[in-house]
This record gives sequence, structure tokens and C-alpha cells, in this order.
Amino acid sequence: MRTLFLQAPSFDGFDGGAGSRYQARREIRSYWYPTWLAQPAALVTESKVIDAPPHRIKLAEVVAQAGHFDLVVAHTSTPSFVSDVRAIEALKAANPRLMAGFIGAKVAVEADLSLRQAPAIDFVARNEFDFTIKEVADGIAFEHIAGLSWRSPAGVIVHNPDRPVLEDMDRLPFVSPIYQRDLIIENYFIGYLKHPYLSLYTGRGCKSRCTFCLWPQTVGGHRYRTRSVGHVIDEIAWAKRAFPQVKEFFFDDDTFTDNAPRAEAIAKELGKLGVTWSCNAKANVSRKTLKALKDGGLRLLLVGYESGNQQILHNVKKGMLVDVARRFTKDCHDLGIVIHGTFILGLPGETKETIEETIRFACEINPHTIQVSLAAPYPGTYLYDQAVREGWLDVDHAELVDKNGVQVAPLHYPHLSHTEIFHSVETFYRRFYFRSGKIASIVTEMASSPAMAKRRLREGVEFFQFLRHRRAEALSDAT
Repeated sequence: MRTLFLQAPSFDGFDGGAGSRYQARREIRSYWYPTWLAQPAALVTESKVIDAPPHRIKLAEVVAQAGHFDLVVAHTSTPSFVSDVRAIEALKAANPRLMAGFIGAKVAVEADLSLRQAPAIDFVARNEFDFTIKEVADGIAFEHIAGLSWRSPAGVIVHNPDRPVLEDMDRLPFVSPIYQRDLIIENYFIGYLKHPYLSLYTGRGCKSRCTFCLWPQTVGGHRYRTRSVGHVIDEIAWAKRAFPQVKEFFFDDDTFTDNAPRAEAIAKELGKLGVTWSCNAKANVSRKTLKALKDGGLRLLLVGYESGNQQILHNVKKGMLVDVARRFTKDCHDLGIVIHGTFILGLPGETKETIEETIRFACEINPHTIQVSLAAPYPGTYLYDQAVREGWLDVDHAELVDKNGVQVAPLHYPHLSHTEIFHSVETFYRRFYFRSGKIASIVTEMASSPAMAKRRLREGVEFFQFLRHRRAEALSDAT
């Protein structure tokens, strides 16, 4: 079938694409690549990817193309589900013969509910859906496709057996040719990565059991299944030729450093290619491995510290010791590896005192940049089940974002309110960035080039606009 892979328009500036772990409008406008859409698109010969938000494509422009396709496969999420359904309804109104399906973490764990809530949807593909979608596009009868939940002509919802997880990851074709064919890569921007950047996966799954983490609990699983070193290097070599403007490659595996020998082997080959690259990492990588990665061209690590309080880390099964994280961070500083640290406020066990402890911890270890998020209990995660069971999650906050796509504080505790958790994010940012040493380092970075100065000034304007918007929304909710 002629297949459209779609990330539909939703909130303005909404980073909800099929590569974003947590779908929301960011403090600074940013967009992840739609890798989870591009991967099945690479398996379907007559396909096209439309990633509407970063390309500022309006729904009317998408609907105008509805007649060109037999099948539309849209990525959806808990925050964007309602608007994604509206997009499918509009496409089907324009082309009544169009078959439509959803992929994404939400429908992977709420297949039955999603189909009941969206009569316009013909099917959803659960869990790891690449070859499920290929079989749909190939015209195989629905009843024979593993991993599919679908609506029969009589309106009965049918759930086929699960599809076994993919073991031979080298069966997946490169995603970068799909990027070249359908995307304008300059439209993808992440504040802590060089621009333009290119993002892809070298493996799926994560052995960790963090209670809040979306992909391993819904789609990827808890075993780290990897592409061969040669397969990864061949794609980077291809992408380097195809995208000479790319300044940095990012490996978006849940934790690229889980398999240290493999990470070192990839780094060695990347060093030969002479590319700059970055990846996700746990705060427990040995100095030996860090040095090997740095020698192979590593520039930055995206590190999920989450909290500076050890008990909270235990509560969410992070599997990280605060003292080990301190040692790891010092090693990165010594070796010249840049860190973008991410933190979460409002996790189980959070108090005013633990928030203060986390802010002090962040200032002490001093990553180059940070991102502070609100704990988000996505359906399918242990945190969601725990929050519902304990009464921490209100129905009013179940969509996890406000009417503009900005993250809300969905959890509350007897000793800590939604409002207190929500306002602590701004406090965290101000305490971290408004230190004399941090201001000096940013000014020095801006002085390094006119382009960097322009970029940081733009980010500063966006950041303060975002904070003003949050305050206005909080006041509106209070009244």
C-alpha cells in the first residue's frame, strides 16, 4: 500500500515526535527525530514520512495529500492522543478509503481502550511494531499479523498474539536514508547538541527498571538488543557522506553505555571516521571506558541523574548511587566530556527538603547544562500504576500537559502539592543558572563564536518566555 507515516500537527512547538521520550513543549524549542516512524517507513517501499511539528506543516496541508495514500500510520502519545484522532478523522473525511492505524507507547499498552475511544482507527500495532506495520502495508490479512489489535468489519475489536521481539537488529534497514528523503534536518534542534545534528538508535531495550521510564516498559523491553558494530559504522559512514552539514551524531539508545566493550568498539571505529558524537549514559561508566569513548570522538553525555536524594533513587529503582554519580561526573570533567544532566521533580518520596537536596547536588556536580522535568506517570509504567493505586494522580492531570502542551505537575502527595512541585522547576533553573560561575561559563562559550552567541541569546529569550507562560498558566489555574 502507498503508506503515509505521520506525526500529526498538535500543540505549537510540541516535541511529541516518535523519538521523544516524554511528549511536551520544552523550555527551549527542540525537536527529536521521528526515528520510530522512519524505521518502519524504511521497510515499506511506497512510503512517505510527514513530521509536521518541526516542519510547521498544518493539518490542512496533510489532508490535501490524503488521496495519495492507501494507509496512514500515525504515532500517538498520551498528551497528543485527542488531537491525533482528530487528524485521522480529517484525513478519512478527505479519503474515505484510507486505512488508518496508530503506533506508540500509549496504544502499545492501551490497545483496547484506544480503539474504543477512536472509532476512526482501524488498528493499532502493539509493542515493537516495525514488521507488524510492514505486514499491514504488504496487504497481509489482519488476522494473520502478530502484534496487531484491530477492528473487524462487524466492529468487534480483536487482539492478535504478541509479536516476538526482534533479536537480529541488523534486519532493520538504515533510517538515515529516510531522513534524507523526507525530512529537512536543519529543522531538528536540541539545545545541548551541535546544530545540525542527526539522531539514531544502535540498539533497543534497557536492563534498568526505572519505574518512570517510558520506552523499556512499553515498547523496547528490558533486554538491550543491539545492532552489530559494523552495521552501525556503515550507517554513520553513509550518513556522513549524505549529510556533510551534520556537526554531531547522537545515539539515542536508552543507555548506549550498558554494553561497555561494544561502546568502546564503536568509539574506536567512529574515531577512524573522524566524527563528533554523543549518547545517553548512566552515571556509573568507568573512567577507562569514558577515556576510550572520548578518544573515539565522544563530545557529550546525556545523563539522567533524576535526584540527588538516595532514597528517592531507591524508590524509583534507578540503580544508581549518588556517590558513584559524583565520581563519574568528576571523571567526565577531568576528561573534557560535556554533560547535559536531566533531573525529575515530584518522584515518590519527594519533599521540600529532597528538592533542596537535589538542587544543591546539581550545583555541586555542575553539568554544563540541565533539564528539569516534572514526574510524568505515563500509562504502562510502574509509576502510573503506583500513582493510581496510592491516589497520587488526579483525573484532571491524566493527559500530563496543559492546553498548550506544556508539562503539568500530575502527581501530588499529602505533604507536597501539585503547585509546590510545579513551582520548584523554576526555582531549580534559577538557582542553577544564575550562579556567577555558570554565567561566566556561558558568556565564555558565547564569546567563542558569533553563531554560539546568537544561539544562546535566542535560547535565553525562549527560556524566559517559557517561564512567563508557566507562571501565567499557574495563576489562571489558581483562579
